Amino acid sequence: MNYSYKGKILISTPDISGDIFSRSVVLVVEHNENGAFGLILNKKNSQMSSKFKDFFDFKIEVYDGGPVENDKVFFIVKGKKVTEIYTEITSEFYLTEDIENIISAVLNGELDINDVKIFSGYSGWTALQLDGEIQRKVWTVVDVYNLDYTLPNDQTLWKSIMQNLGGEYLLWANSPEDISLN
Repeated sequence: MNYSYKGKILISTPDISGDIFSRSVVLVVEHNENGAFGLILNKKNSQMSSKFKDFFDFKIEVYDGGPVENDKVFFIVKGKKVTEIYTEITSEFYLTEDIENIISAVLNGELDINDVKIFSGYSGWTALQLDGEIQRKVWTVVDVYNLDYTLPNDQTLWKSIMQNLGGEYLLWANSPEDISLN
């Protein structure tokens, strides 16, 4: 491994269809010689969202972070650090699994729920697996600046980033989800 994709965005190509990574936008949180860890930013999980509603008196969106360990919950938080257990994503955002402190901070008004994005599971790659997938053009790596990781996103995020890349990506952005229908 000669390069780390940590902090980059992975955009799935239309070659991935029919699974959780179809039209996915993945934030790579960690990437080193042992593998990679990321979260899908644009796939809502309605089943987990309804479970989280029991904790709060308002609607909460939970996202599928990926297909690995769906029983684990992760939070991307913008701004104030309300836990000592976190991984910095940027100076403005951090990742934590500290459910107790995050829920407590939201309920106590220390954190605005709009500054928190909740994920069930994660996306993981073994050593060199992500590098191989990028070489086979399964993923397009993008430097996205000023992306608010806590915004509620859906499939429009994938299409928007593809359109901004232009060229052949513009064709992909406008292709049907099932490319065999094209």
